[in-house]
Amino acid sequence: MSILYVVMPAYNEEENIEDVVRAWYPILKGKSDKSRLVIADSGSVDKTHTILQNLKNEFSQLEILENTEKQHGPKVIALYHYAIEHGADYIFQTDSDGQTDPKEFAVFWDQRNKFDVILGDRQERGDGKQRAFVEKVVCFLLKMYFGVKVPDANAPFRLMKSDVVNKYLNRFEPDYNLPNIMLTTYFSYYGERLTFQKITFKPRKHGINSINIPRILKIGWKALGDFRRLKKEM
Repeated sequence: MSILYVVMPAYNEEENIEDVVRAWYPILKGKSDKSRLVIADSGSVDKTHTILQNLKNEFSQLEILENTEKQHGPKVIALYHYAIEHGADYIFQTDSDGQTDPKEFAVFWDQRNKFDVILGDRQERGDGKQRAFVEKVVCFLLKMYFGVKVPDANAPFRLMKSDVVNKYLNRFEPDYNLPNIMLTTYFSYYGERLTFQKITFKPRKHGINSINIPRILKIGWKALGDFRRLKKEM
């Protein structure tokens, strides 16, 4: 049986995290006993960590990754490294805010032998028009800088073979903010067996998204320099 690691970054998700764990944990059923649900929780100042610790008593395949940086991107990088180092055959990344639907995972899993990378394509954005616009700008920049055309570069719903992720993971510094965007770029640029699958993306029920528009703009400005640097290395 394949070893699947479902990985999620978390930050101040006390109102969402238990429901998310209970919704996603059943995905491990039918996979290898070595499969895991791993949540990176570092920096939360609410009850997220306490809730996760309590859930570990109920869910034996739940693990908490604590020694990461606070930001989303570095957490994702750390999670990918962790999954690869622990023998995952497949890595599935989503977020811990409850905006994605575990019922849509089966379609991705069923295609795993046809493609090495299956990425979500958010046709409608439950998180608002501003974020949808930001995503369109990102896709435009990727086409301009790297010559790749993708419908959604950063969807937190991605099933990937570990060995394909491992090809590109060491190109990032541990504190890089946009690993999923650049992984999507690499997968497309280098001709990996890649496909996009439509997914739904629900509005956040609880809590406040830590990645607000001013912070997106700040990250985006830095990303332009990173894109130029990474392009030279390709």
